[in-house]
Formats: sequence, structure tokens, C-alpha cells
Amino acid sequence: MQAQRRTSAPPALDGEARFELWRRRLGFVLAPVAFAVAWFASADMPQPAHRLAAVLAAVVVLWVSEAIPMAMTAFLGVAAAVALGVAPAQAAFAPFADPLIFLFIGTFILARAIFFHGLDRRFAYAILGMRGVGERPARVLVAYAAASCLLSMWISNTATTAMMFPIGIALLRSLDSLRDTRTAGAFASALLLSNALAASIGGVATPVGTPPNLIGIGFLRREMGVDVAFFSWIALGVPVVVLTFAAMIARLLWSSSERQVHLAGVAQTIAEQRRALGPWTRGQVNTVIAFAVAVVLWITPGVMALVLGQDHPAYRAYTGALPEGVVALFAAGLLFVLPTNLRRLEFTLDWREAVQIDWWIVFLYGGGIALGTLAFTTGLAERLGFALTSLVGVESELGLIALSALIAAALSETTSNTASVNMIVPVVIAFARSSGIDPLLPALAATMAASLGFMLPVSTPCNAIVYASGRIPLTTMMRHGIWLDLAGVIVVTLVVGGLGPLLRGLLGG
Repeated sequence: MQAQRRTSAPPALDGEARFELWRRRLGFVLAPVAFAVAWFASADMPQPAHRLAAVLAAVVVLWVSEAIPMAMTAFLGVAAAVALGVAPAQAAFAPFADPLIFLFIGTFILARAIFFHGLDRRFAYAILGMRGVGERPARVLVAYAAASCLLSMWISNTATTAMMFPIGIALLRSLDSLRDTRTAGAFASALLLSNALAASIGGVATPVGTPPNLIGIGFLRREMGVDVAFFSWIALGVPVVVLTFAAMIARLLWSSSERQVHLAGVAQTIAEQRRALGPWTRGQVNTVIAFAVAVVLWITPGVMALVLGQDHPAYRAYTGALPEGVVALFAAGLLFVLPTNLRRLEFTLDWREAVQIDWWIVFLYGGGIALGTLAFTTGLAERLGFALTSLVGVESELGLIALSALIAAALSETTSNTASVNMIVPVVIAFARSSGIDPLLPALAATMAASLGFMLPVSTPCNAIVYASGRIPLTTMMRHGIWLDLAGVIVVTLVVGGLGPLLRGLLGG
């Protein structure tokens, strides 16, 4: 038996797996090369900026290639900056205690409770079971995508896609008996792809919808002194989501509506799944209470700013006492206080479940904002901004908004959205300043557009999950993805460029 194990060949890799393997291998080779090239190319800079440029070049390569875990790359980048004398350890690691770190932690714990108690599945089936959805393919696709989009406004895009994926597979079982397999296959691809695309789109709506939003907000807070409130963000984020979602639905329905498809038994399947969920549990009720408290407290400052103005003492007192991070921690704390069985001292969430959150994103955020902060304090970001100004020559705010959105969307196709924001937003801020343009709106456009990675399975985990079903040809994903990338960039440019100036006061600019 041992001999057989030693002589057996490893399983063959498919095209995507081979691409991933070579991407990681290139990262190990190109990271030190990038470090050396940047070291010699930036020799005329002041010493801290010169050394940081080399570190950042290696970090960017490692982020794009994912040769080592991205959070570890962030840690090593900050550690290398300290070791090379770019900044003392206390200053370099200070962003790991940024208040937004605790907003991450609090919202991740809330999302964990939603997942643990099955509220996400209950919500999804409620959407799919609405009157009028029935067995019509267009309505089923819209309801399915809408559920994914709405869920991803509050919990991880990846978790949303993973949760909705088996629901989509169950819906497609009714297609097996269809005679027209070509049309059935087209609809199956559209339905499953709508899950991934809608989850990525929905995350843009709220500051807590996806980590890149909070990373961009963090850069604006630290480098510009601008506090983008929860209500202010959704005033721009929701229109972006509505318009991009509408473009996605139109595209998918157009591509899959060559013939009528009758989804026999779908309504019955959904009804059975809803009945299987049973009555509401005490844990689900408690989670809704905690989540509702967070949402109300997050939205209140925006309402106060509209009614009273940002200079009113009540507004300043509220925002000073209850910033978003503190609200998230209070709401998460309720999960450990609201009981499910008081006699046995059982509460809505226990610590074993709470610690299952995505800590790597928390660490990646801390490292990314630390490196971005160092880029500003050393003058490196300013140097890059001047270089881009002379190279590109953008002179208007709208032009820079469009360019920022386009670069962020393109970058997110080859690396994670979180890495894209960490790389592009500091450069956009510096670029705007060197061009004499207010950086607020271009930075917001870049942050939102970083979630527009729709084209490849490697662009986002959402795409990878649905691509693994085998029902979505790569050419289909690429064709829809590149179209939606362009549509998303246009939407972000029009919304941020059009509504942004009207909301500049609320946004802090």
C-alpha cells in the first residue's frame, strides 16, 4: 500500500488551478525583483521614502500574486518598514488600533450571529417566496439576485454567495427535465452568476457591506480629516447599487431569454424550504434586535445632520460619543447579554462562535492602512501623485473620478478588492492634491469601484464559488463581467460626480 502511494501521480490540475499555481510562484520570484528595482529607481528620494518605496513594491507584488497570505504580507510590510528605519515601531503599528478596526470586529460578530442563527437563509427564502415570483424565470432570477444583493449590504459578500449558492442549485433542479438543454443551460448560467455579481454589487451600499468601504473611509479619515458618516455613504452607495444592479439584471435577462423556460416546481420547492426553517427562534429574535440597534444608531447622525446641521451641539455630542465603531461594539455586546435560555445562562452568541470571524481581513486592513499612512508621512505618496499628474494630465474633478474608478476596477480583476483599495486610494489622494483637486470624491469613486471585479473566477471569491459549479463557461463569465465592469465604472462616475458635489457638506468635504 505504501509503495502504491509513493508511485501514484498527483491529480491533474485544471486551467484555473495551473494559473493560480503559476501566479503564486511568480510572486515569490518577482517580489524581491520589485524590491531591488524600486530600491535603485527611488535612490534620489529622501531616505524614508526611498526605503518605503522598495517595501511597497514587494508588498504590491505579493498582494497581487497572493504568494503568501495577504494578512501576513501586510504584517511583514510594516515590520520591514520598521526594520529599515522608515518609522519607529510605535508609529508604524499605531493604525492597528484605529477605531475602524473595532468597527470591523463588531460588524463581523453581528454577521456571524446572523449566519449562526440562520437569519440569512430565512431572509433569502422570504424574498424568493414573495407573491408573484412563482415559476416565471425572469422573476425568479430577479428575486434570487435581489436576495443576494440585500444580504451582502450587511454581511460578507463571500458568505452571502456561499449561502445562496445551494439555494440556486435547488432552484435549477427543475431544469433537468427540460428538453431544450441549450436554453436551460443559458438560464442556469445567468441565475448562478447573478448570485456572485449581486453580492459584489450589494456590498457597495453601506460602509459595513464590504471591507474595502471601511478601508477607503479610513484613509479619508486619517489623511484628510474627513469623517464619512454611515448615512452620508449610503446616500451615494445605494444609487450606485440600484443602477448597477439594474444593469446586471438587464444584461443577464437579455442573454438568457431567447426562449421561454418553465421552472416547474420552483414555487413548491421554496415553500417546502421555508416550512423546514420552522418558527422563529429566540436567538434569531435577539440577533434582529441587536442588528436593528446598530442600524438605527448608525443612521441617526445622518438624520441629525440633515435636520439640525453638522455644527449643532447635539450632532457633535452624538458623533463624539457614538462613532460607528463604538455602536458596532455595543450591538455586538448585546449578543452576549440577550439570553436564549436564562436558567442555563445561554446567550445569543458564545465566544467560540464569535471568534470564527474573518480575522485576516482585520489584520489586512490594519497593515494596509499602516503602509498607506507611512506613504503620506514619508512623502512617498506625494511623489507618486506628482509623477502621475505629469504622466496622465487629468485636470478636472470629474475626469479624475472617472480615471480613479477605472483603475480601481481594472486592478480588482487581478487582485483582491481589499488589496486594490489599499494600493489605489492613497495614490488617488496624493494625485488629486498634486493636481489641485479635492481628493474626497475621487477617493470615494476608487473605493466603490474596487468592488467591481466581475470578469474572472480569480477576481473575487464570489466568482470562484459559482464558477466551481461547472455550469458557467469561462467565456460567459468574462463576457458578462467585462460589460458589467464598464457599466459599473460609468455608474460610479455619474453618481459620485453628479450627486457627490450636492452631498459634499454631508460627506465632510
